[in-house]
Amino acid sequence: MTDVTVIGAGVAGLWAAYALSRAGLTPRLIDRNGPPGPHGCSWWAGGMLAPFCEGAVAEAPIVAHGQNAAAAWAQVTDVAYNGSIVVAPARDAGELDRFARRTTGHRRITTELHTLEPSLGAHPQALFYASEAHLDPRVALTGLVHALAERGITITQAEATPDTTPGPVIDARGMAANLPGLRGVRGEMVVLRAPEIQLSRPVRMLHPRHPLYIVPRAGGRFMLGATQIESADRRGVSARSVLELLSAAYALDPRFAEAEVLETGADLRPAFADNIPRGVVRGRVLHLNGLFRHGYLMAPALAQQAADYLTKGIKGDLIHAD
Repeated sequence: MTDVTVIGAGVAGLWAAYALSRAGLTPRLIDRNGPPGPHGCSWWAGGMLAPFCEGAVAEAPIVAHGQNAAAAWAQVTDVAYNGSIVVAPARDAGELDRFARRTTGHRRITTELHTLEPSLGAHPQALFYASEAHLDPRVALTGLVHALAERGITITQAEATPDTTPGPVIDARGMAANLPGLRGVRGEMVVLRAPEIQLSRPVRMLHPRHPLYIVPRAGGRFMLGATQIESADRRGVSARSVLELLSAAYALDPRFAEAEVLETGADLRPAFADNIPRGVVRGRVLHLNGLFRHGYLMAPALAQQAADYLTKGIKGDLIHAD
């Protein structure tokens, strides 16, 4: 028996199926491409669980709900609780001051920075967000798929839309849902291998034109991201974006100039006008969408509110009627 059909097996759809199952429902999970892979924007994420850093530009619900994300993800995958660091080039020290004023959950560090991250020794000061965390998105997606399989839920590879699917439906198809007010924000990334550089936590480098974040992954790999371009262009990574990301990484640590380029990727991140993810109720269909750059940070909270709505009729702050 299927109680709810979930269409889309990205981070939102997987979490929705997991939350529904834990709430006692039996979801059916369908994706036209099958299990997660390079075909979806969830594959290209940085994996930073950094609600306080995001507070520099994000709305209050992102910061509030995001603080529970690491604990939720720890149920299904490995989470590194090492905090995150924000630095700025010496000539842009004012950027660090502005970032500090816009965020909470940090302390300013100087000599301690060299102990936490010796590779950042050239930077005289930084902001340290000790309670933040990070994960490897691809490992995390696999962990969610395994957690669902243990509950008897597998991904059916098939074409499906709410119009062709009977009964209650959760539509988590991202841009393919064509929701009113949804726009695509193009993000591009680069993966490097630089074993001689040691970082144990995400690092954000502030820059007026080319801000950068670097997330460490296993095997001496680093994910560099990410551009944020108001465009629905689905082409591959542009030379301009690669140049900007690599130039910023070189400014952070010149040894990145000798790194091996392993991978580049680009995709569209669906976003609403306020950049806050939400569930949109349209008849028997609950659309989970607009995760923007907050997919891994907000998917657990959005999924739990969807489960509460479908099982108890409770409409949380992220659930809206169309």
